[in-house]
Amino acid sequence: MSTTEVRDLLLALRDGSMTLDDVAERFKQRSWTRTRRPVPRSYEELAAQAQLDPEPDVSGSYDEVTAAYDRGELTTEQYDVLSDAVADAIREQARREGRADSD
Repeated sequence: MSTTEVRDLLLALRDGSMTLDDVAERFKQRSWTRTRRPVPRSYEELAAQAQLDPEPDVSGSYDEVTAAYDRGELTTEQYDVLSDAVADAIREQARREGRADSD
């Protein structure tokens, strides 16, 4: 399994070489890859998306944070703090790009 910045930061949190606040700050400063499909705009698009396989996890994305939580590598508090940091970064990225949507 290859390493990514996100995975490295989560490992640093787990081994105590970085604090939760340090990791959250780094999460706020980085760019996050969008991993979700666009929101369907019609019933036809909604039905078409329902037939698709789930998208695979994207390395270096928020998917890694969720996977770490699912594996029990993050506490609920850590997950909440890091999720908020990711959301802040995505909103800021959308603002800089002039996008109203940040989903």
